[in-house]
Amino acid sequence: SSTPINDVSKPNNPSVSITDDDSDLDLASLRDPNNILSKRSIYFDYDKDVVKAEYKDLVAAHAKYVSSHPKARMTLTGNTDDRGSREYNVSLGQRRSVSVKKAMNILGAQDAQIETVSFGEEKADTSCKNDACYAKDRRVDISYEKE
Repeated sequence: SSTPINDVSKPNNPSVSITDDDSDLDLASLRDPNNILSKRSIYFDYDKDVVKAEYKDLVAAHAKYVSSHPKARMTLTGNTDDRGSREYNVSLGQRRSVSVKKAMNILGAQDAQIETVSFGEEKADTSCKNDACYAKDRRVDISYEKE
């Protein structure tokens, strides 16, 4: 018996499949509270946009995640406290998010995987006017598109 060269009754199973599903994103690791990837905020000193040494491991972990998951897309959202003008704070928030993005790019994350935005002081806790509250507002938050 001969086997047809192109049997259309059998599905074609290519060794490499290109899909639009998210099965390769490993979303469980992003949600696991025991995993560093569940930590999503990088805090900054007053009027600064330099990533502090204590957040280098967190930045590196997220950079490694996106570099090893090419379909992953993240948004880095810069925030500030409500001191300073609105325009200045939007600019500062953007500088903070870009600072985190540059650090991640150096560690292998691709430009196209990371969007940077700034809320400036829009999400600041204006009901609290002390250093502890201000410190919570000076941050970049990490979020993932498919999460």
